[in-house]
Amino acid sequence: MEQKGGLRGKRTSITDVAAAAGVSTQTVSRVANGFTGVLPATRERVLGTMRALGYRPNSAARALRHGQFKTIGVILFRLSATGKSETVEAITAQAASEGYTITLIPVDVPTQHNVLGAFSRMSELAVDAVIVFIESDLPDASIVELPPDVYVVVVDSDAGDRYRTIDSDQDGGTRSAVAHLLELGHRTVWHVTGPEASFASRRRTRSWRLALESAGRPVPPPVTGDWSAASGHAAGLVLAENPDCTAVFAANDQMALGLLRAFQERGRPVPGEISVVGFDDIPGAAYFAPPLTTVRQDFAEVGRRSARAVLRQIRADAAAPPGTDIVPTRLVVRNSTAAPPA
Repeated sequence: MEQKGGLRGKRTSITDVAAAAGVSTQTVSRVANGFTGVLPATRERVLGTMRALGYRPNSAARALRHGQFKTIGVILFRLSATGKSETVEAITAQAASEGYTITLIPVDVPTQHNVLGAFSRMSELAVDAVIVFIESDLPDASIVELPPDVYVVVVDSDAGDRYRTIDSDQDGGTRSAVAHLLELGHRTVWHVTGPEASFASRRRTRSWRLALESAGRPVPPPVTGDWSAASGHAAGLVLAENPDCTAVFAANDQMALGLLRAFQERGRPVPGEISVVGFDDIPGAAYFAPPLTTVRQDFAEVGRRSARAVLRQIRADAAAPPGTDIVPTRLVVRNSTAAPPA
């Protein structure tokens, strides 16, 4: 099937199916509409051809064009991850306000194989649009297929020039964290990253590096984490041994929590000797010991904008132009940051 514009391709016609299956268009119509009078072997051959060509009966195509399925698909990695449930709740509420429901397909491990499997499952469902937030890069569009007229919005990932993207201001939030620590008088800022496969982690690491370089400050080697408090604790035990380390930016709050524990264990009080900034502003961040300075993401607003973006495409019966809608972040200053020791 000819592919145009990434996952959106030329609609397969009933004539295409009939030619590929070696039957008449009348036979294809009878199979598509569930009528009797078709030999079982012929029916299976026609159904197999429909699946192979990505064909949907005309009634389904009309429903897609007019939004009659009233369903939005959501493909996501780890619903339990920070902010994901809040984002999905906001998508659900925004969709419900316009008469739509949500079909959710989780991806446990965001490998290319698993993501492709999620797209494959979604292609079998009656959905008007798909919201994708996987963290990692999307699969190559040439090997991914969704039914025609299914609109796509991507959240917190790199969609290239294919789709509309909704993303938190990773760059602005990171730069504000680094600037805050430098303004307090720290010579430089160390960094505990998230996993390399994560788009958000790579964005935050890149922005941290550029912020230091723009300020003419040395760039310490980053320490790799995996979003967990345990990985932050392991990183903190290493950084605590370096007397030059007086400020750390952690790529999320859970790793910042691990840092606080490690520095306490090594007798390096926060913020007396080391300042720590996180990212996310999870509900418990204000109750860490000490309360955590962090970058607040508006997960609910990401969900609302994602739902609005696909609903606009459905109403207009046209894909949105590629580009990114940035949701602002905000630095929340608490007690985990201070001037470096004299």
